[in-house]
Amino acid sequence: MKAHILGFPRIGTHRELKHTLEAYWSGSIPLKTLHLRATKLRQQHWEIQQDSGLDTVATGDFSLYDHMLDTAFMLGVIPPRFHSVPSSCPENLYFRMARGDADYGLSAMEMTKWFDTNYHYIVPEFTQGMELKYFSSKLVDETREAISNGFSPKPVLVGPLTFLQLSKEMDDCNRWDYLDAMLGIYETVISELAQLTDCIQLDEPVLCTDLPDEVQALAPQVYEQLKNAAGKSDLMLATYFGKLEDNLEWVAKLPVDVLHIDLVHGSGQLQHVLKNWPKEKQLSLGVLNGRNIWKTNGIKATQLMRNAIENRGEENLWVGSSCSLLHSPVDLQQETDLDPELRNWMAFAIQKCEEISLLKTAALGSDIDQILQENIKAIRDRKSSPRTRNPSIRQRTENITSAMLNRRTLFSIRKKEQQKRLNLPNFPTTTIGSFPQTNEIRRIRSAFRTGKCSDVDYQEFMRKEILDVIRTQEEIGLDVLVHGEAERNDMVEYFGQQLDGFCFTQNGWVQSYGSRCVKPPVIYGDVSRPAPMTVEWITYAQDQTDKPLKGMLTGPVTILCWSFVRDDLPRNEVCQQLALAIRDEVQDLEAAGINIIQIDEAALREGLPLRTADRQDYLNWAVNCFRLTVGGVKDSTQIHTHMCYSEFNAIASAIAAMDADVVSIEASRSGMELLDAFKDFEYPNDIGPGVWDIHSPRIPSEEEIFNLLQKARKVIPDDRLWVNPDCGLKTRAWPETLASLYNMVAATLRLRLDLLS
Repeated sequence: MKAHILGFPRIGTHRELKHTLEAYWSGSIPLKTLHLRATKLRQQHWEIQQDSGLDTVATGDFSLYDHMLDTAFMLGVIPPRFHSVPSSCPENLYFRMARGDADYGLSAMEMTKWFDTNYHYIVPEFTQGMELKYFSSKLVDETREAISNGFSPKPVLVGPLTFLQLSKEMDDCNRWDYLDAMLGIYETVISELAQLTDCIQLDEPVLCTDLPDEVQALAPQVYEQLKNAAGKSDLMLATYFGKLEDNLEWVAKLPVDVLHIDLVHGSGQLQHVLKNWPKEKQLSLGVLNGRNIWKTNGIKATQLMRNAIENRGEENLWVGSSCSLLHSPVDLQQETDLDPELRNWMAFAIQKCEEISLLKTAALGSDIDQILQENIKAIRDRKSSPRTRNPSIRQRTENITSAMLNRRTLFSIRKKEQQKRLNLPNFPTTTIGSFPQTNEIRRIRSAFRTGKCSDVDYQEFMRKEILDVIRTQEEIGLDVLVHGEAERNDMVEYFGQQLDGFCFTQNGWVQSYGSRCVKPPVIYGDVSRPAPMTVEWITYAQDQTDKPLKGMLTGPVTILCWSFVRDDLPRNEVCQQLALAIRDEVQDLEAAGINIIQIDEAALREGLPLRTADRQDYLNWAVNCFRLTVGGVKDSTQIHTHMCYSEFNAIASAIAAMDADVVSIEASRSGMELLDAFKDFEYPNDIGPGVWDIHSPRIPSEEEIFNLLQKARKVIPDDRLWVNPDCGLKTRAWPETLASLYNMVAATLRLRLDLLS
């Protein structure tokens, strides 16, 4: 039996990659230093895997931005607009594709969620007449690098089916027409890797989704060509994030040597796979959760492994993580301030590597209880701990009624009441919530957290920041203001810190996209709200202006999806607890005189199950949890929600069922294409499609924003169209923020004049 992982986190224990990238982008370090630091990180990651007792180390999992972008770069799938400007080195071209280029007016490539995770990948673009070529040998080079340093590598490459299925078609081209050209490059890469290693991993998570018949029809020929290129090296077909289900019948016939299955998010599929996967071929068991921070139940995992051993023998088995550890923090040993009891229930990426080796030993050993002694105790202690359960909270969720999920009247009636109270102009302008968080803001917040800043000084500083943001918005001419969220470190962590049932890490960072990292809170117990969380700041902000101001909250589904969630209670029940806590906050804001309340559900689409058959149940409870947060507020209270970086076609009806008065969505990177979902569905309420991609430093011109709004008017009636950026402005600098917002307001004024003419 071989022990392995599907990939390791890229960012480094202390976010070294983030700091290195941002230093390079700012011009603080040269390209040579960027490469030296990246090489050092890869070496450290390989040493961790080898020292943990794994039989191979992953290569190709390390990326300077994104693995899908790396694959596009390897294949030469480079949109024409990026060839139109000079590039001094491949890295600058690569980063332009990811981030855009303000100097040349280049927009970044689209970005969306990687299946049902909070990781964002760059969406490859295929255009008419695109000529593919072997453009980057990064994977082969890094595999040679690992060998030269004494490691046994298993290269990791996004599979061609997944790459094409997740790509985007421009100019009415058919991306599948490029399959033959792509395969020629894949064959070259795989043949080069076959000279270096015994096994090559091809990631095909789309095999756990509902696939079109044509993809199934193409798969045998695709993998026959790839297997021929691999020669004597094994091809590992890695599937994850779900079950193979009906796809298994034809996947079992593919000419590959090893099949990896996810036995965490694809729980229950082992017997089906053992029955259908050829016994002469190898099977990799993903028994350890690559997406959460809880220790693996060693007894249950070992039983699965022993069932497989009995079926086909240990020599034909691998054991590993369910998916890449990209979605896990790096090292639990860094969490010196974490409650020891809670810490003992957890495992981060380094500890997960050690767990895999331990599980292999247990599965092959004779005394499981002795080998897993510490693991068994940790699992038992967590299960019996009174800290995980609060009877009063459980009782409150049991008492939820259907009446608690509904607004008092229909949207058409509510809108009239809201307009009487708010008196908003046509095409109201607003932002999504946060404003730039300067180094000074972060410094004061850190000083307050560590006791180096008094409560009085902290309050005074934050009030001044809020006042400055209010005055800035008034000067720009925005119609609905926000308080800027200077006091908030993160849109989920901020609320988690004020809710019972949460704990927090110091260094539990995971990559969201590029250099952007998030530190998800941990939900370990039943959730409740001991006291108001935002009312004081929001009411202070509203008192500073005569314009309407939005109270800003994070919704229950997003808090759920962007936290490390307990795995001993169904997710829908955890979400109900969160919804009741946010409901309490909504009611307190309304009672304090706040007339507009935004409840962000950026992760609603992210939580959607991969299989169509499983989606309605999720959408039912997710939508009901949102409705629970706002059910019963007055007609005159306007409820907003926000969603970003998602494909909305599959959930348009669910978004409508949420019955928010206004929904704002990311739309600028797609050129308003994402609005097609709302056009086809005839969405009934107000919509604010984003007109400025805030994940790029590029400043959109007034003309560009005006043209985007004209596109939006073709889908959204004028009396239901709002104007806003794609997302919050926390990560942007003030100069670009001001310039972009002035352009946004100017474009809106042109639109109002156009409406009058």
